[in-house]
Amino acid sequence: MFKGRHFDRSVILLCVRWYLAYSLSLRDLEEMMAERGISVDHATVHRWIIRYSPELLERFNRRKRSVSWKWHVDETDIKVRGRWTYLYRAIDSNGDTVEFWFSERRDLAAANRFLSNALKRHGRPERVVIDGSQTNREAILSCDTTSRLQDRSRRKLKPIRIRQSTYLNNRIEQDHRAIKRRVRSMMGFKSMSSARAILGGIEMVHMMRKGQAKYACA
Repeated sequence: MFKGRHFDRSVILLCVRWYLAYSLSLRDLEEMMAERGISVDHATVHRWIIRYSPELLERFNRRKRSVSWKWHVDETDIKVRGRWTYLYRAIDSNGDTVEFWFSERRDLAAANRFLSNALKRHGRPERVVIDGSQTNREAILSCDTTSRLQDRSRRKLKPIRIRQSTYLNNRIEQDHRAIKRRVRSMMGFKSMSSARAILGGIEMVHMMRKGQAKYACA
């Protein structure tokens, strides 16, 4: 991962983790490294974050703990170049992150893609709680039907139960805040690709704080 880099991997990973975890700007990190005798440009730090956040998320997912069978699904808005885009998210009944998907649009295709990824990675939930979104409801019904048709276990699968309740879905609304708090201090993203990489890293740190990796201790 670090072949050909001019800096030690401990410096790179420290900058990446600090940026994803705390409300620091790239210039803050440049200054903090300078105080430690390390001269690194803020643009270089940004390239590290874009390069290594997806790689670290992939490695994290290999050790991610299983989630429960009751999910809460919702989407939140993120601004990219002055335009609103959407981060689809799901957490389980314990508050652990199930899956997330960053999309340029909020429509049935995006909801289908998100839920298909979640079912493929984590299996079928027993119940999904959503707000009043009919698009999300249609996506769940569509993915549920596809999942049952593709199942080869010969066991009779029960349909996924859908509960539409804004009050019950406050759990995930509260969970959005940790992501939005970090994004808000960044003053918006400049491109979809950089937003996707950085949001994945922020979600990874959020899951680490919840202790969702198999190696995590109390």
